[in-house]
Amino acid sequence: MCQTPDQRLHPLWERYHHPLVRDLAWLLETPDVLESPGIARPGLKELGLDGRALAAWLDALEQAPHTLGARIGSSRRGRLGHYHERLWQFLLAEAPGTHLLAHNLPIIEDKRTLGELDLLYRNSATPAPIHLEVAIKFYLGLPEGPGEDSSQARWIGPGCADSLAIKYQHLQQHQLPLVYSPQARRLLSDLLDDCGDPTSEIKQRLALPGVLFYPWQHDMSPPQGAHANHLRGEWLTWRCWPAFRYRLPANTRGCILRKPHWLALPPHTDLYSLSDLSAQLVQYFNLPRAPLLLGLHSPEIGWSRVFVAGNEWPYQIPLPPIPTLHSP
Repeated sequence: MCQTPDQRLHPLWERYHHPLVRDLAWLLETPDVLESPGIARPGLKELGLDGRALAAWLDALEQAPHTLGARIGSSRRGRLGHYHERLWQFLLAEAPGTHLLAHNLPIIEDKRTLGELDLLYRNSATPAPIHLEVAIKFYLGLPEGPGEDSSQARWIGPGCADSLAIKYQHLQQHQLPLVYSPQARRLLSDLLDDCGDPTSEIKQRLALPGVLFYPWQHDMSPPQGAHANHLRGEWLTWRCWPAFRYRLPANTRGCILRKPHWLALPPHTDLYSLSDLSAQLVQYFNLPRAPLLLGLHSPEIGWSRVFVAGNEWPYQIPLPPIPTLHSP
């Protein structure tokens, strides 16, 4: 298996100390969870950050992170999705190859909000506007569940509220087509009147970074359409933790990751011994709790991510989306 950024011995984000710069570096080098043929995410060349430009740009941010901190603001203490969107807003506004035009544009009909367009930007190669939808997702795979072994419906969020199948269908059938609605056409014509009919040539991008967590000690296929180099983790129930811990190298250290700080893994100074980490888990799982995400590191293996879930997890399984003629 090809190593993904968390497993490489020296991922780019480890070069930096500022947490926001580390997260930007993680975002820029982490593959999407799914392939999206024809609607790929903005690449480093489009952002003007290919070659040596990426490290130089991040180095400059490390030295002067004030603009980055102002853009992110209070989202560092909020929802993961909101924080992820703010990172993309900064990236498209400040990267040398792109110019941010608008973000979180509500599309309204008769005082009813149909949805939002996440981001609109231009790149230096063309004046045509580009519509970008972004989502960051951490899904746990079920060895038994709806559909075939490779069904996207078997990959669900730790809160059991959604699945990879539900999210991807919503993006493909609602979020991306929304830009071509009459309501969006009117809004974009006013906003981008220098482009003629902006929706006649508008390009689209989709960024879907995240991590897929495979069940420990269970063979499971990747979901249909998974990116070949998607970031992988493992998940296990609390009762399995002692056996899992026993198999780790003795010098493994780790910590609990709290939202929204699920992107770049923490500095080594923030890690605890396995004994201290286990004591924290014992206290946490004294009561029924939501799954906990851990970041683990050992010199032999490098970084890994592990979800530890309550013994009764999943508490419910989201229903698969209703199939349509346009389902992926």
